[in-house]
Amino acid sequence: MVNWKIISKILGSLLFIEGSFMGWCLIMAIGYGESDILPFIISMIIIFGGAFGFRRLGHSDDNMLSRRDAYVVVTITWIVFSLFGMLPFLLSGALPSITDAFFETMSGFTTTGVTVIKDVESLPHALLFWRSLMQWIGGLGIVFFTIAILPSLVGGSVKVFAAEATGPMRSKMHPKLSTSAKWIWSIYVLLTVVCALSFWLAGMGWFDAINYSMSTTATGGFSTHNGSIFLASPLIEYLAILFQFLAGINFTLLYMTFVKFQFRRFLNNSEFKFYVIAIIVSTVWIMILLITRMGYDIEGAFRSALFQVVSFITTTGLSNTDAGFWPQITWVILGVLMFIGACAGSTTGGFKSIRVMMLINVLRNEFRRILHPNAVLPVKVNGQNIPQEKLTTLLSFFTIYIIMMLFICIVMVLSGIDFANAATISLSLMSNVGAGLDTNIGPVMSWADLSIGIKWFCSALMLVGRLEVIAVLVLFTRSFWKEN
Repeated sequence: MVNWKIISKILGSLLFIEGSFMGWCLIMAIGYGESDILPFIISMIIIFGGAFGFRRLGHSDDNMLSRRDAYVVVTITWIVFSLFGMLPFLLSGALPSITDAFFETMSGFTTTGVTVIKDVESLPHALLFWRSLMQWIGGLGIVFFTIAILPSLVGGSVKVFAAEATGPMRSKMHPKLSTSAKWIWSIYVLLTVVCALSFWLAGMGWFDAINYSMSTTATGGFSTHNGSIFLASPLIEYLAILFQFLAGINFTLLYMTFVKFQFRRFLNNSEFKFYVIAIIVSTVWIMILLITRMGYDIEGAFRSALFQVVSFITTTGLSNTDAGFWPQITWVILGVLMFIGACAGSTTGGFKSIRVMMLINVLRNEFRRILHPNAVLPVKVNGQNIPQEKLTTLLSFFTIYIIMMLFICIVMVLSGIDFANAATISLSLMSNVGAGLDTNIGPVMSWADLSIGIKWFCSALMLVGRLEVIAVLVLFTRSFWKEN
């Protein structure tokens, strides 16, 4: 059965980490001398108290996790982090509703980037920083962060990684997973720092530069402004495009390229090629539509198209214009990109480019098998044969992914939302993009007008999408809770 003591012990340690991160926000609140100092102090006291309580419950247990424990601890961790992480919003009065506070916090940690705050600019600096920090923590995974800094805490770290990691295949950088996690987080931190410095040198204020760098590299999408700050400077928009693009690449591939200097591996990676080709084709297509139908000039069409394409395929959700006013065919293109997503092993959501490649190969082989029934037709990625069990898992995941999207769409329509928004909201939540394409709920609009029940429903779906469906839904199967 599930070992609740070890789960409690891990939760306690993770809450100590969350409280420590919140301490940075307290320092910022004190520095600015704003009204959120006391809310952050009280929040930290509650979090550290909860951390001590959880640790106390599991203090006598060892650190060995079973596979069942790993799936439970990953799902519960994201929920508990959100429950404690919403305290500053509640206590400060920025979001007095528990529903809205939990929705905003879950949106941050899952890097979905949807918001129920209509006037973001009215928030104190520390609360804005906490919103950005939440999505930065969740970018590579809360528990994966623990593996990097506290590997001894998670005895079954490989099982935990399998439960939280995205993508169908795992690339090993080092024999020890904790060493790999440290390198990946080092690259993530370096990417964030360079992004912040670039924004600052391009003319952005240091506070906005830090916040937008976390939002960009985590592919989260939270903004410190009500509108779109990227409209202020084409240079900043191009920098945002660059760092969103880099954040969409498999971090293991980035490590092999820029640390191990294996540049040929980078250029020969089939998923990376697919990712780049999808961006180029979509950008050119939308660019032509903007020039011919909307009267854009060439540079403006190129920048707007490229920004939206990279933002949507990396599931960031940032925007330099409201795509809701573009021709509807562009909605279809961006919707497909939302579904596809960028590379596995990155901070992005979506179905993942490598899965799309594998599905295309499976379909191609089926057409060939019609003509050559006895032929042996393996599915290959980067020159390696994909085992049959992984293909079975892929088809199962694709099926349940589509079923979940249809289910979400039906629930949204039944709740009174029009079909266009229902379809884009389902794509948005499952892919953790956080941007609808209709003019009612768009990348620069608020989701605050949704009903209370739908907000809780959306909060759950953000988590399901972030943990790639099966890792959460397996907890609701009867076989999972059987003793043997």
